[in-house]
Amino acid sequence: MFDHKILIRRAKVCIMFFFITFSAIIFFLFENRTIHHRSLNSKAPEKFQLQLQKPGIQKVIQSNVSHIPVEEEEEVDRGNQKPLVPPLNVTEKERIAWFQKRFHEFKIFKSTNLSGKFHARVLRFFSDGCEAQFFMTWISPVTLFRNRELLTLESLFKAHPQGCLVILSRTLDSKNGYHILKPLIDRGFKVEAFTPDLPFLFQSTPAESWLHDLIQGKKDPGEIPLPQNLSNLIRLVALYKYGGIYLDTDFIILKPFKGLRNCIGAQSWDSVSKHWTILNNAVLVFDKNHPLLLRFIQEFALNFNGNKWGYNGPYLLTRVVKTMKEEDGLNLTVLPPMAFYPVDWTRIGVWFEKPKNRDESRSVEATLIQLRGQSYGVHLWNKLSGKLAVQQGSVIAKLISQHCLLCNNM
Repeated sequence: MFDHKILIRRAKVCIMFFFITFSAIIFFLFENRTIHHRSLNSKAPEKFQLQLQKPGIQKVIQSNVSHIPVEEEEEVDRGNQKPLVPPLNVTEKERIAWFQKRFHEFKIFKSTNLSGKFHARVLRFFSDGCEAQFFMTWISPVTLFRNRELLTLESLFKAHPQGCLVILSRTLDSKNGYHILKPLIDRGFKVEAFTPDLPFLFQSTPAESWLHDLIQGKKDPGEIPLPQNLSNLIRLVALYKYGGIYLDTDFIILKPFKGLRNCIGAQSWDSVSKHWTILNNAVLVFDKNHPLLLRFIQEFALNFNGNKWGYNGPYLLTRVVKTMKEEDGLNLTVLPPMAFYPVDWTRIGVWFEKPKNRDESRSVEATLIQLRGQSYGVHLWNKLSGKLAVQQGSVIAKLISQHCLLCNNM
């Protein structure tokens, strides 16, 4: 009986020892695999950095990666949103009522965590040795920022590799927006999208009262989609607050803007009098706090008309400069159309077409020679050319091949 109990006790001890040993082995294998997995993850960024050959590029990438906005992506990053177009054939009172009812859908007016950091982000971004400060605006859905728009960025950085570009955009200031810009960021170019803080930008300018009246229903937003007129105003205020170069997103930049200061490009020119007739606001080059910018902002606020195309943009600049005199101290250079608008909007389609014969081929080459000598960039007039195919051998095709960086799907 005694021996039988000893045998049973020994058997239990053996079973327990086997179970403990087996459990320890399983735990060791699992923990070792977990540690190995963590080790791989922790070394991934280091491995990525080692693949970068230029220290300057590594610094830029680290700086931009740390500022990828994610907290508001679900709210602002919807590509299928419809543009907010006011109803046609209604009274001013009815249009104001429409705007008041739909105001919450204009996300650009909403204060957010990102918009609250706008000024600090801009100052930080421009503090790192910029060859030139560029601004663009983008108030459309992020999915509409496509190859045409990227081409403008590519040509800008090909001409200004040490330039810095801030895109004032709520929709591009998102994870998806970052991935659109990432191919340029990865190559060391300085470009970021920042959600603008409109109350801050408009503060202490005539734009402040305009925004207040608009929100309070005292200002008619007009028939033209409001984002277009907001872009006209934002570019003026951004340059007034920070100084630099504003550029529309439908350009091919041909050469550096070196030496340009306080400039506007003429869209049209009187061949007889040799004097400009219409100015355009697709390119603006101004010092910070330039008094002429303040005059433009004042004209926008006092005489805003949202029912006339271009009234608050090119025609605004034209009105103001025409009424000013030499004694006003303009400190302004008006460049001829060849500087930025070498082809008129009525003829832009021809530049997309393939030459049909030898004479047309010679004309294409002559145009390219002229552009190299006299033009800083070519405005593509996207509203008219946006749906045109770039045909092989055309002026635009040759400009793209000469001035793109990534050259994807062009």
